[in-house]
Parts: sequence; structure tokens; C-alpha cells
Amino acid sequence: MLLITCPWCGPRDEAEYHYGGQAHVPYPERPADLDDEQWAAYVFYRDNPKGPFAERWMHSTGCRRWFNVLRDTVSYEVLASYRLDAPRPELPQAGGNR
Repeated sequence: MLLITCPWCGPRDEAEYHYGGQAHVPYPERPADLDDEQWAAYVFYRDNPKGPFAERWMHSTGCRRWFNVLRDTVSYEVLASYRLDAPRPELPQAGGNR
């Protein structure tokens, strides 16, 4: 089970949250100009990286607010959580100064 920190309520068990998919996916500037293939790409196609990945989560049994979580898809470790209006946090480079 993951322990996720809501920016408003603090650390809570994963069961209190609802997963919302990839974070930082921009809405098309001119949606009326998209054809079916472009809409399909926007709606259905998402990144699937190995390592740190930004996701959207909602604290469904708490404050009911959406926020972003930076999670490692290999270890499932939650690296950071941050509000939607905050920039994605920078992570230290692997093998850097300790």
C-alpha cells in the first residue's frame, strides 16, 4: 500500500485516493481543429516511462481536491506530491554529490 501526502490533508493511505492518470497533459489550444486521430491521441495515448512519472490523484475521502504526485514506476516510491498550480519538483540526479 502506498502512503501519499495530500498537500492539504497530509499523509494518508492510498485507499483514500482516486488515480487520475498522467499529469501535465495540456488541453489542445484549438480543439475544434483536431481530427479524430488527433483527438484519440489526446484522450487515450499517455507516456509509460520506467522511473519517475508525474500523475494526478484526488483525495476522494478527504478534501476531494486534485493534486500531482511524482512516483517511481519501478519501485512505486512516492517521490513528491504538489498542488496543481505548483511546478513539477526537480529531482536530484542519480550518482550526484551526496
